[in-house]
Amino acid sequence: MKITAIETLQWKAYPRLLTVRVHTDSGIIGLGETADKIPGAKAALHGTVAPLILGQDPLDIEGLWRFVMDNIMYHGYAGAETRALSAFEVALWDILGKHYGAPLYHLLGGKTRSEIPTYNTCIGFGQIQDYAAWHEDAGALARSLIDEEIYAMKIWPFDRFSERSFGQRIAAAEIEQGLTPIRQIRDAVGDRMDIGIEFHFRWNRVSMERIARALEPYNILFLEEVLAPVYPDEIKALSQKTSIPIVGSELLMTRWQYCDWLGKGVSQILMTDAVWNGGIAETRKIANLAETFGVPIVLHNIAGAICHAACMHLGAHIPNLYYVESVRAFYKEYFDVLTDFMPTVSDGHLNIPEGPGLGVNLRDKALQRDDLIRQVSDGDGLARGRRAMGDHWAVEAIR
Repeated sequence: MKITAIETLQWKAYPRLLTVRVHTDSGIIGLGETADKIPGAKAALHGTVAPLILGQDPLDIEGLWRFVMDNIMYHGYAGAETRALSAFEVALWDILGKHYGAPLYHLLGGKTRSEIPTYNTCIGFGQIQDYAAWHEDAGALARSLIDEEIYAMKIWPFDRFSERSFGQRIAAAEIEQGLTPIRQIRDAVGDRMDIGIEFHFRWNRVSMERIARALEPYNILFLEEVLAPVYPDEIKALSQKTSIPIVGSELLMTRWQYCDWLGKGVSQILMTDAVWNGGIAETRKIANLAETFGVPIVLHNIAGAICHAACMHLGAHIPNLYYVESVRAFYKEYFDVLTDFMPTVSDGHLNIPEGPGLGVNLRDKALQRDDLIRQVSDGDGLARGRRAMGDHWAVEAIR
């Protein structure tokens, strides 16, 4: 089997998503995906990744991943190139599953669990305006989530106060305002709802310590992205000053960046994103690495149906899963528009698709939409076979 084309799909109605289709000469098409900062990832996919992998065997996932990584390592790999590689690699696993008629979780080695714990990140989209809801009445939002058997939620009530001081200080009155939705939730549903607080690394440690002290009486599930991950020592120092667990960081790429984080004991909970960090196999390696340190892992999941399905298969497989993030505003509003996959939640847990591969198919009508932007890279590619590391400047290095 050979890869014959790399195709990207974007829909103007869903500008954060980049869907990837990897075509093969057997007729099997694998689906991949990445999210956010799409122009860079799309350019890297067509300009850097595609010339290396066209004509290659898509079943050689590890070999192709290493081949591409060897090349993108030359100029700094942990940005658009790795997001592009992640989307491509996810599609290879989908091809593998379709080739053998098996769900992804079987290919990974089977399940350790049959249902996936989730929390709802309260973003708004379309008719589901969870972001506006927690600003208006977070207690009412919590009740609506519980009605759908979702028992954990994530909000970010302190972010807006960081703008004035660039995150260098926060006033007592601002902390009081930030506590308002948390109090509304506790007043409305008590401890029936777990609450995670996101910070989007907008604060310094001085301010975060002050916020954390104010949050401690409210039985908070976790504090996420408290500082940018370039400050691991500061994050660790914060984690030692609060009883609330720290989560970090979806912004780290590949096992190599997570290695130092885990070795230093920066956070009690690890977070990673399978469509940013290098892909499905890399996520499993990161999870395995975290397991050796006794650290649970959250799968960051704020993209589309393909990423969601990948997280379900990974969540079913890895033993040290803490949560898989999900966004009901996304899966209720557009998963069914673009694909035949619709998640369901029962008793705080998500269902696992049965495959083959990811178990997700694009709808024909999604491929016929007027707002579809399609780009295809095909042909023989520049690489004939694969190489290990070699002379980057030699003509033979790409032949």
